[in-house]
Amino acid sequence: MATDPSRLTEAKMDLASLYREEIYTDRKVGTLRVLIPVTADGSKDAARETLYQGEAQLMTSMGPLPISFDVEATNLGEAVEKYGDGAKVGIERAMRELQEMRRQSQSSIVIPESGAMPPAGGGGKIHLR
Repeated sequence: MATDPSRLTEAKMDLASLYREEIYTDRKVGTLRVLIPVTADGSKDAARETLYQGEAQLMTSMGPLPISFDVEATNLGEAVEKYGDGAKVGIERAMRELQEMRRQSQSSIVIPESGAMPPAGGGGKIHLR
């Protein structure tokens, strides 16, 4: 199904919800994104709180899986201190979601399309002896 080009013009940013993003990393364990609320002219919006978001990668057999999680903090130092606890929660959440996806894929019932069943009396390619 093709994307309707007229829907692309509906994308509109919310001027009252703008954030400036800063990225911090120790180049060993992970990354912290600091989202600083700003006004329409780009100056800091003191009426809203700064948000901290941690990022990590979980290595899987399919390759790295990005993990994002919120870090409840009031400043960068506190966010760095709480990074490990946030990462643990984020990884546990991702593991639960992966297990649920596996469970759903294993329990799904495959129904053949209409007319895909072999005629009565055989005709399929699998024969039991």
